[in-house]
Amino acid sequence: MWLRSLVVALLSQLALAGTADAKGPFGSLKIGNWIGGAFSNDETGAFSHCAATSPYANGVILVVSQNSAGTWLLAFASPGYSFNKGENAAIDVTFDGQEQARLYATAYQPNMLTAVMPLNVVRTFQKASLMVATAGRTVLNFDLTSTGPVIAALANCVTRVKADGLDKAGDFTKGAAKPAMANDKQGALPAKPARTGTFTGTGFVASPNGHIVTNSHVIDSCTGDIKGNLAGEAAMVLRVVSSDATNDLALLQAPATASFKDFARIRDRSMHSGDSVVAIGFPLHGYLSSDLTVTTGIVSSLSGFRNHTGRLQISAAIQAGNSGGPLFDMSGQVAGVVVAKLNALRMIKETGQLTENINFAIKTGALRDFLDNSVVRYQTAEPKGELKAAEIAANARAYTMLISCIGTEQADAKR
Repeated sequence: MWLRSLVVALLSQLALAGTADAKGPFGSLKIGNWIGGAFSNDETGAFSHCAATSPYANGVILVVSQNSAGTWLLAFASPGYSFNKGENAAIDVTFDGQEQARLYATAYQPNMLTAVMPLNVVRTFQKASLMVATAGRTVLNFDLTSTGPVIAALANCVTRVKADGLDKAGDFTKGAAKPAMANDKQGALPAKPARTGTFTGTGFVASPNGHIVTNSHVIDSCTGDIKGNLAGEAAMVLRVVSSDATNDLALLQAPATASFKDFARIRDRSMHSGDSVVAIGFPLHGYLSSDLTVTTGIVSSLSGFRNHTGRLQISAAIQAGNSGGPLFDMSGQVAGVVVAKLNALRMIKETGQLTENINFAIKTGALRDFLDNSVVRYQTAEPKGELKAAEIAANARAYTMLISCIGTEQADAKR
């Protein structure tokens, strides 16, 4: 009975840092030794997350969760743990003796370490049979034979609760997508090979405490350390704080020893169609200049692809590697986060037309909500005066970073 009580308590605690404890479970999830369900925020009553947990013979309780924003979390808990709140730890995980990743965990409760799981790690966790977790001299083995349907059920839980509400929560194992299995039929087309290499993007320092904003898709494929560096300076290892796959935003943390001369301020007013903008980043790193690249354009539309109201359409040229970089107004305030460009080849196939200068940025409303939810002390500013693009670029040099990592990505994955 004590174990079940502890498990329920751990499930309710597994939410992002800074949130209140949760109530639940609502509905049910039971697969093998895994149990779980949906949970609500204790203060607001709103849906918080779906979580499942399983105890292991090594004395550790594994907890997996997806929150309402789409972020996946993995926690290691034990009644024997005694961490200081806010204590950090690097946990190296190896799946089936082959694929490896490093997770950066934080103790939000004294008996549990919680880490964000990038999507590529979630996919591996779902299909693997064995996970070996190493932290310092501690090595723990976890049987993952049931995690395929567990991940599918948790994703189903989040989708159903967001659509129907907590009061209609039921058995989340029903209607969950079956995990993909290897196709053993003769004549089946082979899967596209995974691409392994160095992945790069852009980020910017968004607080005086060294918080760095980028796109979640920039770090999704990372299996090794995520590094960041200002132009011409040495790289530092960054820690993942939070990630929002829905809005394609991620928050990284620089080491406590890092020092930045400045950080970005976020525009506190909406943009208008026709407003001039400046995009700054590190496109096609390794092929183009290793220095910051600056492009200019205008806000072409206040909505993105297929009328996405959380996006701006911009004409400033961007390429692979610009993702996660700041989009500035002409007063030098961040007016958006560069996120994507229209796929010209796809549009030729669908419309017969060659599209040019159709690119997109995440609006500051979504950015500010994300930072608020991540408890970041960012600053806003009114657009005052007008600077030249060269002046904006000179100022941005102090806080615009190249983000890089070693990773593995499916050939058809979006970047």
